Amino acid sequence: MYKILRKEFLNPITCLMEVEAPRVARAAKPGQFLIVRATSDGERVPLTVCDYDRDKGTVTIVIQIIGASSRIICSLEEGSCMADVVGPLGQPSEFTHQSIEQIKGERYIFIAGGLGVAPVYPQAKYLHDLGAKVDIIIGAKNSELLILKEEMAAVCDNLYICTDDGSAGEKGLVTEMLAKLVEGGEKYTQAIAIGPMIMMKFVTLTAKKYDLPLVVSLNTLMVDGTGMCGACRVTIGGKTKFACVDGPEFDAYLVDFDEAMRRQGMYRTQESERDHKCKIGIGK
Repeated sequence: MYKILRKEFLNPITCLMEVEAPRVARAAKPGQFLIVRATSDGERVPLTVCDYDRDKGTVTIVIQIIGASSRIICSLEEGSCMADVVGPLGQPSEFTHQSIEQIKGERYIFIAGGLGVAPVYPQAKYLHDLGAKVDIIIGAKNSELLILKEEMAAVCDNLYICTDDGSAGEKGLVTEMLAKLVEGGEKYTQAIAIGPMIMMKFVTLTAKKYDLPLVVSLNTLMVDGTGMCGACRVTIGGKTKFACVDGPEFDAYLVDFDEAMRRQGMYRTQESERDHKCKIGIGK
């Protein structure tokens, strides 16, 4: 059992939890994800790693209430336990294989939309701690839905906030901010975008205008998280890949976003079913 040491609602629909999972914390790297089950017969829910503390033996996850399973997870109280926290899974971010000297020579721009702020945080923290120059753009519909602003500000050189309604930061889209920065003379060697699929598609179209290398995370496609269900199949450079085992991060210019968005919409009915249970590994 995995004890919940801290629980905090970041906004009415988004919950942060720090969970005791020493072995996972020792092995976790930026870009990877976990499989969480609230109860022994609950659904397997893939969640990206928001943070990890090897000394404390904890991992931090951020969950948005979308369907029945996420609602159950967010209903667990501080001091109670989750049935399973499995991981780390997936491939770590490519920059984790680079030397400190290589990282120091790069200038990164992160574009995070909505819940995508959570997986961006450990990546920006990792790079910033190693001496890289890091800028971050975060976007949300309104100020109430912005999360981890102070934490993000602490792990970057410049933080830019965009909201659709102008209630925080600048009014407008993250793509507009990216274009404004590049056209204003900012020079980046690598961009990383994590957020809603449609946002990443348009960030890709924007970055392409400036020949800016871009990586995106397809973590929102994952269902089972092990490659067995096939739900996260996506076409990358004309080849079939699985977001959970081959990714979740890919070269943005090789991703078939239209196919990925069609696939993402296939399971909305199941997500909302109140009594949905994971049947994988359970006898008939």
